[in-house]
Amino acid sequence: MEEKDSNQNQHTEDEYEKICYICRRPESKAGPMVQMPGNMCLCHDCMQKSFDAVTKGGLDFSQISNMPFMNLNLSDLANMKIPDTAIPEKKRIKKKGKEETEPAFDIKDIPAPHKIKSSLDEYVIGQEKAKKAISVAVYNHYKRVFSKSHPEAGKEDVQIEKSNLLMIGPTGSGKTYLVKTLARLLDVPLAIADATALTEAGYIGDDIESVISKLLAEADNDVAKAERGIVFIDEIDKIAKKNNSNARDVSGESVQQELLKLLEGSMVEVPVGSNQKNALTPMATVNTDNILFICGGAFPDLENIIKERLNKTSSIGFKAQLKDRYDDDPNILSHVINKDLRAFGMIPEFLGRLPVAVTFQKLTRSMLVDILRQPKNAIVKQYIKLLAMDEVKLVFEEEALEWIADQAMERDTGARALRAVMEEFMLDIMFEVPKDPGIGTVVITREYLEKSGGPRIEMRG
Repeated sequence: MEEKDSNQNQHTEDEYEKICYICRRPESKAGPMVQMPGNMCLCHDCMQKSFDAVTKGGLDFSQISNMPFMNLNLSDLANMKIPDTAIPEKKRIKKKGKEETEPAFDIKDIPAPHKIKSSLDEYVIGQEKAKKAISVAVYNHYKRVFSKSHPEAGKEDVQIEKSNLLMIGPTGSGKTYLVKTLARLLDVPLAIADATALTEAGYIGDDIESVISKLLAEADNDVAKAERGIVFIDEIDKIAKKNNSNARDVSGESVQQELLKLLEGSMVEVPVGSNQKNALTPMATVNTDNILFICGGAFPDLENIIKERLNKTSSIGFKAQLKDRYDDDPNILSHVINKDLRAFGMIPEFLGRLPVAVTFQKLTRSMLVDILRQPKNAIVKQYIKLLAMDEVKLVFEEEALEWIADQAMERDTGARALRAVMEEFMLDIMFEVPKDPGIGTVVITREYLEKSGGPRIEMRG
């Protein structure tokens, strides 16, 4: 049994690189390791520095009795073993496999754009243009990766450039949810980062490399797998340049400039299993050239910038266009151009690395009703399942769903408002129904929601 455990541990150790116990660099960076007693590994640089410190600085042999392990026999020291907790699993780097003749990536593993979109249709209501754009972007991205990894592909002089994606839309329109749904559908590592936590290097907050660190963690510290992943940076509008401010903009334009190297494609050294670089964290080098970046943000008040630009073409006369013609346009964001985003505070170099811009339309009343009942994990279906566990049937009348959509429209926070409205009136039902085991069916009526009546209760039998 012990021999079996020993073989299994040896097999596990072979999958990961050895890490220097002092400088924490993996053997792929520091070179061959010197195996020390107690299962410690030291790189040649740290070993040489240790010898230099002893020979140049001198060693006080009178303190030998106070030094740890100096009163032990070498045989005892050899039997000691550094615990596995010294290097946590999440900070260990997998070894790169030997180069194989077969390509590391097969385009057949990625579904075609129409299949990706049909899968997204099951979870996301509306936003047809956005779903089509993201489906094509993901498919083309992996065709680009395949053209580089396949031995027969890429022999021509045509080089496919990377097309990163920028998603613009009001809050609650489904930007983040669309990417999260995509993560479940595709078997590729996907990391979701928040731009509000990013700051200029040297200030409190996450460095730019933390975005790649999250992707590496999602790929189980497999660098080759992470280099074919997708990164979604949410709240990208929060790093716009701050106008009329005398304070140092450590989370604005400087962050945009530092993100340029990631979006374009470069070799980045990132800490493994941590967001911060320090002496106790091993480092890994990731090439971002094959990583697809998707940035999303609400861009509040961008509509006013667009209207101001469009209204400059207004004139006087019979063929003149009214200045208020865009005030009630629900798809005003579809008229956005780079000039509007630059006026918002995004630098042109950053926008140039996000060539594909997709706009999300504001959710209408009918779309909100469909969101309540149609998706696979619709809010109504979630409550139906919860009460079904108590053997109670839950039914929503059509007028009740329309009332919920109207209330969500007034809150003006998109689909997120639906959950807030549902929680309010379902609280009493979820509390009272389990009290009476004789209840068989609960029907949510408009009168109950308007507090002019109660839900219709049907007893068992």
